[in-house]
Amino acid sequence: MKSSLEKRLKLISDSGREDILCDGIKGIEKESLRINLNGEISQSDHPKSLGSALTNKFITTDFSESLLEFVTPAYKDTWGVMSLLCDIHKFTYENIDDELLWVASMPCALGRDDSIPIAKYGSSNVGKMKSVYRNGLSLRYGSNMQAISGIHFNFSLPDEFWPIYKSNEQNEQSLVDFRSSQYMAMVRNFKRNGWLILYLFGASPAICKSFLGNIKTSMPSLDSKTIYQPYATSLRMSDLGYTSTVQSSINISVNNLHEYTDDLNTAISTSEPAYSDIGLLDNGQYQQLSLNKLQIENEYYSPVRPKRVARSGERPTSALDRGGVEYIEVRSLDLNVFDPVGINQETMRFIEAFLIYCMLEESELINKTNNQELIKNHTNTATHGRENNLLLQKNGVSITLKSWAEIIIEGTLKVANLLDNGTNCSAYTDSVKKQMKLINDVDKTPSAMLLNELQNQGVSFSEYGLNLANERKEYFSNIMPLSHERQALFEKEAENSLKKQQSIEAQDQLPFDDYLKNYFSS
Repeated sequence: MKSSLEKRLKLISDSGREDILCDGIKGIEKESLRINLNGEISQSDHPKSLGSALTNKFITTDFSESLLEFVTPAYKDTWGVMSLLCDIHKFTYENIDDELLWVASMPCALGRDDSIPIAKYGSSNVGKMKSVYRNGLSLRYGSNMQAISGIHFNFSLPDEFWPIYKSNEQNEQSLVDFRSSQYMAMVRNFKRNGWLILYLFGASPAICKSFLGNIKTSMPSLDSKTIYQPYATSLRMSDLGYTSTVQSSINISVNNLHEYTDDLNTAISTSEPAYSDIGLLDNGQYQQLSLNKLQIENEYYSPVRPKRVARSGERPTSALDRGGVEYIEVRSLDLNVFDPVGINQETMRFIEAFLIYCMLEESELINKTNNQELIKNHTNTATHGRENNLLLQKNGVSITLKSWAEIIIEGTLKVANLLDNGTNCSAYTDSVKKQMKLINDVDKTPSAMLLNELQNQGVSFSEYGLNLANERKEYFSNIMPLSHERQALFEKEAENSLKKQQSIEAQDQLPFDDYLKNYFSS
């Protein structure tokens, strides 16, 4: 008897449009810390030659003034994404003088919280809001956690796919509602199966002791500066990374879009005593956007998010309610220290096929009990994923990580076959088969390779990272110069972004209090 996945793949194939899935749109957002030659987080302002962090569409900042974020437009082909991401790196290295980019997800050489400068976006209301939000994050969670870097993979299926798939499913919903329901199905199965991403691509098994500050830990030491978990895949995605007591108490449903946005709005409007104790103002100035469980939607951490591009001044939940889900954002990818830009085309192709698998496979609703099981699987894989015969829980039944991984990858391979049939190549199946080998060869996973490097070289994580940061700067200095077109594109965007920021600031009339009230009431 054929599975739901096989039936759906056959219907797509029989439609005569095997190529329809091949036009999926993907883009990357990649974070990297600027550091000085000693490996310490840069204390300098965002370079003017990179433009305005508020309005530059290619190069912005995340939490910190030193935490760069590189953004690619959406492309149909992975090479378009990689080419632009590589060029953004080269342009950036040319404009940060003697500074370097930290190549790993977990930061090093951390001092006090105030040694991580909060990002600045100018005097406009939108700029103030972004800075106040980040200050609130620092007060709520500490700045060290916010200095963690990662890669976000954005993906959407082509518009032409949805009418065909809706017809195949004999679904009576509107096209917008059908598309949203299918993306939410993708999100649910990603939450079920996303631990596999940590196993295959996690690259943070060790961290600097400075990251924990004065917090005591039972984790073993690799050396005087480094602590680690012997079988960890991604400490970034463990309780050491993005975690807090308040966040753990927030339950956001992904069973349908309405419940998702409703739960987020509830968290944004529900007061939290711990944050009330901090206070809204400090000497008359906002130090956080609200006293509630979440300041804004982005504060809620999840390894995957349904998204829609918001209009100017529009809240993310309002955008989703208005037009439905437009794309999916995967947030659980560590920076791969073995790739010059932190990711490669093979990884992107695997993630693309995996996401389609998550949508086409049967996707049951998730209740609170299920959700706790999924969270535990995620955490266990992050901290012990390479442990021999590690057991996960699948619908209340124990199953080895290896056995479950084989099931998921076999399904992903079927999707990859269809993707390759539509392009007359083997790029997708090759990428899936490469990851399939890692299920039986744990030493080839990025997390194992990184630990082996540290042990073989006899260096601390901070020393290793700094050496690699220097190598990467040299690498990008020696590769081919940017084309005249790309150089002009980045320079023009930097110049125009500065002018755009000035224009926004000049047009602002509302007091900041009123601006916030209008924003949260929209």
